[in-house]
Amino acid sequence: MLDSILSKDRFAHRHLGSRGEQTAKMLKTLGYSSMEGLIKDVVPDGIRFKGTLDLPLAAEEKEALDILRAMANKNRPGKFLIGMGYSDTFTPPVIQRNILENPGWYTQYTPYQAEIAQGRLEALLNFQTMVSDLSGMELANASLLDEGTAASEAMTMAWGLKTEEDATQFFVSKYCHPQTIAVLQTRAEPVGIKLQIGDERDFHPSKEYFGLLVQYPNTRGNVSDFTELFAKAHAEGVFCLAAADLLALVLLKSPGQMGADIVVGNSQRFGVPMGFGGPHAAFLATKIVFQRKIPGRMVGVSKDSAGNPAIRLALQTREQHIRRDKATSNICTAQVLLAVMSGMYAVYHGPQGLRRIASRVHGLTSLLAKSLKQAGVRFESENFFDTLRVTGVDANAVRAKLEPQNIHLRYDTDGTIGVALDETTAVADLDVVALALGVSGAHLPSLTVAQKSEVQAHIPKALERQGEILTHEVFRSHASETEMLRYIRSLEVKDLSLTHSMIPLGSCTMKLNATSELFPVTWPQFASLHPFAPKECWMGYQALFQDLEKWLGVITGFDATSLQPNSGAQGEYAGLLVIRRYLESQKQSHRDICLIPKSAHGTNPASAVMAGFRVVGIECDVAGNIDIPDLVAKASEHGEKLAALMVTYPSTHGVFEENIAQMCEVVHRHGGQVYMDGANMNAQVGLCRPAQFGPDVCHLNLHKTFCIPHGGGGPGMGPICVKSHLAPFLPGHALQHLHPKSTLGPVSAAPWGSASILPISWMYIRMMGPDGLRQASELAILNANYMAKILGDAYPVVYAGNKGRVAHECIIDLRPLKKSAGIEVEDVAKRLMDYGYHAPTISWPVAGTMMIEPTESESKAELDRFCDAMLCIREEVRQIENGNWAKDNNPLKSAPHTCAVVTSNEWERPYTREEAAFPKPWIRERKFWPPVGRVDNVWGDRNLFCSCPPPDWEPE
Repeated sequence: MLDSILSKDRFAHRHLGSRGEQTAKMLKTLGYSSMEGLIKDVVPDGIRFKGTLDLPLAAEEKEALDILRAMANKNRPGKFLIGMGYSDTFTPPVIQRNILENPGWYTQYTPYQAEIAQGRLEALLNFQTMVSDLSGMELANASLLDEGTAASEAMTMAWGLKTEEDATQFFVSKYCHPQTIAVLQTRAEPVGIKLQIGDERDFHPSKEYFGLLVQYPNTRGNVSDFTELFAKAHAEGVFCLAAADLLALVLLKSPGQMGADIVVGNSQRFGVPMGFGGPHAAFLATKIVFQRKIPGRMVGVSKDSAGNPAIRLALQTREQHIRRDKATSNICTAQVLLAVMSGMYAVYHGPQGLRRIASRVHGLTSLLAKSLKQAGVRFESENFFDTLRVTGVDANAVRAKLEPQNIHLRYDTDGTIGVALDETTAVADLDVVALALGVSGAHLPSLTVAQKSEVQAHIPKALERQGEILTHEVFRSHASETEMLRYIRSLEVKDLSLTHSMIPLGSCTMKLNATSELFPVTWPQFASLHPFAPKECWMGYQALFQDLEKWLGVITGFDATSLQPNSGAQGEYAGLLVIRRYLESQKQSHRDICLIPKSAHGTNPASAVMAGFRVVGIECDVAGNIDIPDLVAKASEHGEKLAALMVTYPSTHGVFEENIAQMCEVVHRHGGQVYMDGANMNAQVGLCRPAQFGPDVCHLNLHKTFCIPHGGGGPGMGPICVKSHLAPFLPGHALQHLHPKSTLGPVSAAPWGSASILPISWMYIRMMGPDGLRQASELAILNANYMAKILGDAYPVVYAGNKGRVAHECIIDLRPLKKSAGIEVEDVAKRLMDYGYHAPTISWPVAGTMMIEPTESESKAELDRFCDAMLCIREEVRQIENGNWAKDNNPLKSAPHTCAVVTSNEWERPYTREEAAFPKPWIRERKFWPPVGRVDNVWGDRNLFCSCPPPDWEPE
């Protein structure tokens, strides 16, 4: 009885897919009697961690939630009328419950396999259409990380488009949001862009400039017409960029109508909580002529094998994973889940609803302005949307009156006060603010509500929005919750997610995103805070940050951590900038060579170039390992200029390379630093600590190893961990006094990146505890080796370690199938859809192969089902090899098979309908029907169409 009272329901048992008898069976298949024996053969003895991680013992789910709830209660949500690109908003419950909190949406993977991603692709098409329409541009991407980094991507895009070689300067209005200016400064310096910051009214375009950026409305609330400025800039060959507020654009003339070339911004106030800075979907919209230069993902309409409309990612040939060190951006995935939410906010409210919301915000601001004016309180501009800049008032006195009531305004160093209203502002809030600013008696806003019709609008006639907005029927058909719910559900069922089956993508861990880990994300204490709120408002977040920084340090062995980078690629970029700043402090700024294995992630070389380094490739040997002689030779050749080595560990080929410590020693001997790409850290946690075998800095993909869900292609978090000598150079942020002595500015707009999703990783670590985390790594390795063994005879494993074992993922070879049966790796990927599975990573890092990562969350039964599907497909290929099916007419070449195809009246194929749709009996129990046939990517790129098509649109 006492044992049952003291025993705990360990969360690790929920997270780990197999244990006990199942684990023993897999080990026996591999010839081991214990997990220890397998790990000894996989992880090199010289780097294996023999101790126990100094982390809190595992907490039960309820216990962890209670601890985190107490921490969250130290935060103080309130009325944050601060602005600066972040506004409180009301997330429609139908969107919160059915998208943000729905694993059918948040466990989806990036839509590389378009046929089973039609739902989120349509939602992203809505987002792109919304952004294009409101910005007045022809083309928009499917989201970026935040407004600051979107502005820096736009600047770099203009830099790549410039025609004048001597045009090295970029003008930035001093009235842009300060965090945007700071991120631009960080991005510009390494690549040689010279920023000029000033008043756009005094700016005179010339051939020395390649671009300019203005804010609309600006950070002080003023609304200006930039038509004339843009015309003058274009006459000098200067590209015109505008950072814009989407809700303001509902009422304002669009930047496109003014002549802007690129428009960026943040869609946060379209139904996405502030979340202390993120995650939020930023956007970038531009002209169609720049389509091959636009960074990030773009969604376009194409057709499938039956000639029906189908959606897919467009123009991928311009992206970093193909262009590598020639890429203009390192953006990989971005903020899909949040873009879906913002697009759905527009779908739900429609043009009339958005006009109502925008008009109410502007009306309340005008009402406050009238009250201030009547009371003799001055504010800067008569032209505004939602923000007033109050002058001549004692800011300290105002603050002393409002902060005890948990109302927060923007207090700038020049003594002025910013008041930014939003969708959630009530007239009663205006009373309190007005009183604090010096308004009293009959001039209070609440006493003049009856005369609201008398309140003058403060948008100049020339800047009023003309014509209809959001004219596509998708924005006019779902006003009732019933219709909205059905629309969301109709898209969800078109997508395969972890709610259906395992998603075994190598390099992109798709493990369990536990419900208890996701719960805290929508708690108001985490979701409702402004990123620039006073420190006393976020003491709970401070405790959370301290825990995570400490825990990640314990796990990796490093001395300091920055949580700011809000994606894995941002982590790469930040880590390399830290190395750059360190070398500069050592009078070694001439070091600019970055060694990168040719097997590395495509973001690695792109990030290195962005950080101001020159990339030198390192060859791999026949076993897939980094070629040590080539590394030694290149390090010696570039010795005086060697800055860094970027190395992924375990390797991109899915192996724990034995010589990792030697590689690090070679680079250190020549004066360089070692950056470890931590994308594969989920094979190391509890088994080895990177800092102990050589790297100086690494990034961690919290959206992989530490359970933040992919959300269909984002959000993510990519914090960096560094050794003590690099700690002084971690990214700073002046607006929250983060690392004020650091010479490195921010890499993200918010000080702690996408802070509101950090509770997910906190919960995971706290519930797993040191033993559970180690077991997760062990089981990930066991699962990968088990699958490699089961599939090995049919599909040879390309790379393995010295003992014939792989790490947490394996690469299987499909290239022989092309020679024997004319079957490409893509054919197998599409055929897997008929079996209810998303394909593993295809043709990377080796063309014609699949890289499989099963993760620790999948059960032996699920691994066996996937292997059964792959082995069945191999037998189907044998039918082609034997001549029973033609090379151009078989289930693989025709895959995937839609319900419409299988149930059609005509069936003139050499295989049966059952062989097409139900090749294994267990598929009947869990059939997922691909909604479209194979998508024609080439046709879509030749006929680029990146917004919602008309209802009667058909591919020609």
